[in-house]
Amino acid sequence: MTKPDSIDTSSANALQRQARANIDRRYANLDFDPESVPVSAAATVMLLEDRPDLHVLLLRRTQGVVFAPDNWVFPGGRVDPVDHQADFDAVCSGLSDKKASTMLGVSDGGLAWWLACCRETLEEAGLLLVTDTSGVDVNALRHAVQNDEGVFVDQLLNNGLSIDAAAIQEVARFITPPGSPRRFDARFFVARAPAGQEPVHDDGEIVDWEWIRPADALARWRAGEFQMMSPTVRMLACLLPHVSADSVIDMANLRLPPQPVRVGDPAHGYHVLLPGETGYAEASTEIEFGEVRLWSTPEMPSSGPDS
Repeated sequence: MTKPDSIDTSSANALQRQARANIDRRYANLDFDPESVPVSAAATVMLLEDRPDLHVLLLRRTQGVVFAPDNWVFPGGRVDPVDHQADFDAVCSGLSDKKASTMLGVSDGGLAWWLACCRETLEEAGLLLVTDTSGVDVNALRHAVQNDEGVFVDQLLNNGLSIDAAAIQEVARFITPPGSPRRFDARFFVARAPAGQEPVHDDGEIVDWEWIRPADALARWRAGEFQMMSPTVRMLACLLPHVSADSVIDMANLRLPPQPVRVGDPAHGYHVLLPGETGYAEASTEIEFGEVRLWSTPEMPSSGPDS
């Protein structure tokens, strides 16, 4: 990484005041109390595939949803009560709940985030993140889970399937700032796409999907063709140094210390920055709440759609 910028105290203080003013103005236009919105646990996954160079799966959300309408996102969603199991070992291999909980900094039930990640990926993209789907009707299993998400674990067990949790690595955490009608404490994971499966969207919450190079997704975001939330942009930028899925997975397996994000130029480009990137030292700590483990990254894209 490059050496962090030296701190210009006067500039940093001015940006912090500007950030606070922007937040206050955003609150003033809301028709609800932003502090009353609960923060829900969530899990999302960057699915990678070499086609032949590195591609990532993005899904397009319908305009009819409350949270992130018409946004391109990674598969994922809320961690629901059905994802908390009394016996995770029956359905997950490669990682104990104790270790998963330690990784996430929770007392227990850490593997619920892995289960939610896999369940949501099946519901939204029709992809089943298990080691072997031979003889399994993935589409039928998906429809069953869409009708009742509580049957996900039973469906896995009935089909003799288990999730290799060690193959799904947690790499980031973002908490939706106050001001949104929905707020999430989202863990970001990374995994290879399951072999022999192709995404299928449901024309409900998800209306389109695309395998895309991270650089191309960012170029389309800059051009205003892709609407994406700032954590999505940030995590796509974290993939830029990598030429293959193996490269990303190898870095994820290192579990580097998480680096806190800051926001530079919040009134215009709204760049989510990591330590060592230009402008980080003076950037705001009050707008975006997140930390990233895939932090050996190049500079963020130089511009993007106005926020």
